[in-house]
Formats: sequence, structure tokens, C-alpha cells
Amino acid sequence: MSPFASLLAIPFPAIDPVALQLGPIVVRWYGLAYVAGLLLGWLYLKRLLATPRLWRDDTPPFSPITVDDLFVWVAAGVIIGGRLGHVLLYQPGYYLSHPVEILYVWQGGMAFHGGMLGTILAMWLFARRHAIPALSVMDSVSAAVPIGLFFGRIANFINAEVVGRETSAPWGVIFPGWGPAPRHPVQLYEAALEGVVLFAVIWWFTSRPRPRLAPSGLVLTLYAMFRIAVEFVR
Repeated sequence: MSPFASLLAIPFPAIDPVALQLGPIVVRWYGLAYVAGLLLGWLYLKRLLATPRLWRDDTPPFSPITVDDLFVWVAAGVIIGGRLGHVLLYQPGYYLSHPVEILYVWQGGMAFHGGMLGTILAMWLFARRHAIPALSVMDSVSAAVPIGLFFGRIANFINAEVVGRETSAPWGVIFPGWGPAPRHPVQLYEAALEGVVLFAVIWWFTSRPRPRLAPSGLVLTLYAMFRIAVEFVR
């Protein structure tokens, strides 16, 4: 790394992880980011289901009102699955010694893999409960996935977690707790690719009438490509 790299690096912005505190009630940006992703995804999905021309025979697989129930199932799948994924994959020893901290989701620590598996299980259970084809539910929810991914990566950045490798690039960031060397802000790379770019592609795909609205395969393919690309600097 160049000796001038640290001079060119961008200091980590002084973001207080606590957005609001009212007495014993603490609201963190990390939690608000996940809430924003879930709420905006919920609203976007309701809009898609309220546009019959996008669906085969002008008939959405379920009504916009049913999305309210789906939102609860997906939110539970994202939070429980994401947290358990982080606990089991990254720090099982620590959480075995501090089991109560498994509940401290507001402090950070959510794994995409766990969140994806939790969401898939939640959608399958929702589909069975409402007698809807599971693939139709998954295809519908996939259109809103980039919104959640975007806010999730922004939450990672605010918490200075999941940082990249050391870099001499002028946009390297010196993250607190990760030493004096600037590092790739991979959270922002992923927010741009998995959030903005992926949403733009899926929006284009879903905004035109097709025999069947099936973006789930496209979402998984593009996500895998973007994730592999970012892994080179993670």
C-alpha cells in the first residue's frame, strides 16, 4: 500500500449508530434501515399486484390486501433467518457463551444467506396457508428484494461491519475498529450493485406485460454475479 494512501483515504463519517433515544428506548439506524427496506418492499409489491396488466390473463396470483399478511411472514423470515445465519455461520462460539445477545439484532449481525433461507421458508408457509402456488409468491417477492438489499448494505456501512480489503484507492475508507489502513467500502459497492442496479433491471423486467412474471431466477443470477465480483475486494 502506498505511504500516501492514508492521506488520501476518506475518514469514516461520524454517524451516531443511535438515531433516536427516548429514555430507555433506543432506536438505531441499523434497525431503521431494515424497517425501511421491508416497508418500501411491501408498498412496491402491493403496487405490482394492483397492476393487472403485468400478470397473465390480467390476474395477479393474490390480492394486494393479502400482501399485508405476507409482510408479517417475510419480516419474520428476514429477521429470524438473518440473525440465526449470522450466529451459526460467523460467531457460534461467542453466542454460545452469550446466548442473550442473540436477541440484540439492533447491534448488527445479519447474514444474507440466513435471511434468504428464512424468507423462502416464510413464503412457503404463507403460500400453504393461503393456498397460493409457492413459486408465484416467490416470484412476486423477488421484485422487491433489491430494496431490502440496498438498505441492508447501508446498515452494514453505518455499523462499520463487513468491510473490504486494504486499498490505496482514493475512495478507500478508514473504518473504526479495523486499523489505520483505508479499506474498500464494499457495503457501498453492494448497495449500488445489489440495490440500485439490480432494482433497475428487475423494474424494467417487471414493468412490461409478460406471459408470467418470474423475476426470481433473474434476481438470483444477477445477485450471484454481483456478489462474486465484490468478493475480490472483500
